[in-house]
Amino acid sequence: MNSSLPADAPLVREPLHAPVAHLIRGGVVEGIHYGSVVVLGADGQVQFQLGDIEAAFYPRSALKPVQAVAMLRAGLPLDGDLLSLAAASHSGEEYHLAGTRRILELAGLAEGDLRNVPDMPYDPVVRDAWVREGRLPSRLAQNCSGKHAAMLWTAKLNGWSLDDYLDPAHPLQQAIAEIVEDLTGQRIARVTVDGCGAPLFSVSLHGLARALARITTAAPGTPEARVADAMREHAEMASGSGRDVAALMRAVPGLLAKDGFEGVQVAALPDGRAVAVKIADGANRARVPVAAAALAFAGVDPALLTEFAGEPLLGGGEPVGCVRPVRSLDPVPLQACA
Repeated sequence: MNSSLPADAPLVREPLHAPVAHLIRGGVVEGIHYGSVVVLGADGQVQFQLGDIEAAFYPRSALKPVQAVAMLRAGLPLDGDLLSLAAASHSGEEYHLAGTRRILELAGLAEGDLRNVPDMPYDPVVRDAWVREGRLPSRLAQNCSGKHAAMLWTAKLNGWSLDDYLDPAHPLQQAIAEIVEDLTGQRIARVTVDGCGAPLFSVSLHGLARALARITTAAPGTPEARVADAMREHAEMASGSGRDVAALMRAVPGLLAKDGFEGVQVAALPDGRAVAVKIADGANRARVPVAAAALAFAGVDPALLTEFAGEPLLGGGEPVGCVRPVRSLDPVPLQACA
């Protein structure tokens, strides 16, 4: 499935996205979500593709499991819930903040060493509570703080500078880039800055699916397997108590899943079956049902996926439709649609 040397970087072009989901209201297609989908079999071959799975794109936070693998390979001594937090886009709940503080304490560092952007908690309920209490944005509350704390500790362990750990030329980020290319099996096309301030590496949707498949099929005890085990066993630490990605990992035995801003979702099973989704307009309402349909196409029991078929579209407070994946991806819909 993977060669010893990465393939060429994916082409930077306007992605040739295709319709992946229809917004159905009262039996009429009211809207169309475009995007791309890839489903890999256990042998690593493409079982299904829709849209453009080879163009360069930014995986956003869906790349965090790969970044966590890179940090473990560089000596980061984390496992369990704190390793899951290092790969997290967390909701800003108190246990996420406490976990980030713990990573910093273990590293002999403090919140002031973080260089991520101060923010309010990602979870809307938690964020509203912060506003009511008059709490201000903080680096700990920002959804990538666990990753940043882990990056700082990794840099300190290797004797690398701390103030500039987010510079793409920093040894830490160079080490991460190397593992991104190793696990995706392709060169990085472009490097930019993610919302949190960390470098963001552009690969293809196909490459992202390959990377997660390599993580879930790795031998026990390897950095890849340690990341997969931590995220599956501590799904709420990797996301949040009310998040769909945590619920998805709980619902499907052995599944590793990670979401990313702008409509990105990747998931893989222990046998190497994997799916990756990019919704062109970044809509979460399409990301979840399209990812569920892709997992069903990959062979996951549809009965395990019914809660991820998408929220009903309401009219006058009553269900009048839904977001339904296109027929080529979901020939037998997980959810009936008015």
